[in-house]
Amino acid sequence: MKSINIQAAKTHLSRLVEQVAAGEEIVLAKAGKPMAKLVPYVPARQPRRGGQFKGQIWEAPNCWEPDEDIIKLMTEGPLYRQNASEPKTPAVAEDKP
Repeated sequence: MKSINIQAAKTHLSRLVEQVAAGEEIVLAKAGKPMAKLVPYVPARQPRRGGQFKGQIWEAPNCWEPDEDIIKLMTEGPLYRQNASEPKTPAVAEDKP
């Protein structure tokens, strides 16, 4: 990123705009103190709109019912075990050797 004095920028504005349009960033300074930055223009994006899959996605009637196997694994299952011979005590990630 290069810095240029405001007075020089007035003289060479067209050239500076071409450089910025090519992707370069330029800082405008007054007496060596940065005052503004020229950056490439990026057009605003359209906001995203949903609904493009309306009518194409379905859910099973029981999809929100609790699954006892998953609940058992989450409440009683081990988080980390080296082998199956370890005692059935709760383990946490920090216990990993």
